[in-house]
Amino acid sequence: MKQLPVAILMTLSLLLTPCLTESAKFKEAPEFYNSPECPSIKEEDMICSEEGVHVAMTLDTTYLRGSMAAILSILQHSWCPQNTFFHFVCSAASDNKTLLHATLSATFPYLNFRLYPFSDDVVSSIISTSIRAALDCPLNYARSYLPNLLPLCVKRLVYLDSDLVLVDDIAKLARTPLGDTHVLAAPEYCNANFTSYFTPTFWSNPVLSATFAERKACYFNTGVMVIDLERWRVGEYTRRIEEWMEVQKRMRIYELGSLPPFLLVFGGDIVPVDHRWNQHGLGGDNFRGLCRNLHPGPVSLLHWSGKGKPWVRLDANRPCPLDALWAPYDLLQTPFSLDS
Repeated sequence: MKQLPVAILMTLSLLLTPCLTESAKFKEAPEFYNSPECPSIKEEDMICSEEGVHVAMTLDTTYLRGSMAAILSILQHSWCPQNTFFHFVCSAASDNKTLLHATLSATFPYLNFRLYPFSDDVVSSIISTSIRAALDCPLNYARSYLPNLLPLCVKRLVYLDSDLVLVDDIAKLARTPLGDTHVLAAPEYCNANFTSYFTPTFWSNPVLSATFAERKACYFNTGVMVIDLERWRVGEYTRRIEEWMEVQKRMRIYELGSLPPFLLVFGGDIVPVDHRWNQHGLGGDNFRGLCRNLHPGPVSLLHWSGKGKPWVRLDANRPCPLDALWAPYDLLQTPFSLDS
């Protein structure tokens, strides 16, 4: 087999990505079955069932390959995969929704899921530019609107980004106790340089910086969250996030897309989850995308947050060592061969 030059491989990868939903380019995934101990839930009751696990993700063509791998990893490592219901949020464009639905149905014929259209108009007027164009996509903010988009009967869910894979049963994460008042649980990092997530304008303003006066300033990654949707709705947390985005439009108080508004609303007031559930940063930093190693400790979820994505690096024949852990979940049906 002759190896194509890296530049050609990278070009092919970039050309392929926007077209993923235009034809069947994913292999059909195997079907996974519940263990005997799992509760039996009727198909018509799945979307509202409190016995099942509800997972929310956003879907777009750019990250669809990652989403497919994430879905496969969830099902493969779940003790009760048939009791998992997926809530996918996608662009409101009708042709986009149709293509995504067809792709999901062909790849996972047995999957319990629903697609929810999200209009760019909902949030586009309050988005500010960030250090990476990918972070400015309106769909990147859809996680803030999940309580409005999903049926009221869905009371709790796990939100996941598309650039991750699980190697443990998601039900363990979904069962995280939220206590009597908390809205959100996530792996928390209190040793991070929290001040770096906001601009000098924010910290020099006594009214704004007082936001964290009585809270422990701890970073958490919004790519893995357990959310109580009922408490979110009652507390009107979507409105609170929007209010901070409107401040950002006027004063430029942060640089990083949809993460800082979450930190402003929830930072220091979440239920901390074991770090094994978000071994994040595997995509490298947001500027160079350099390879990174796992953090010390056990692993239940690997997250390629950051600039570098494993499928792009693998296609370019420039993978990081840990990208080999993502590759077994890749369902892409390559439409060309490198054989001579």
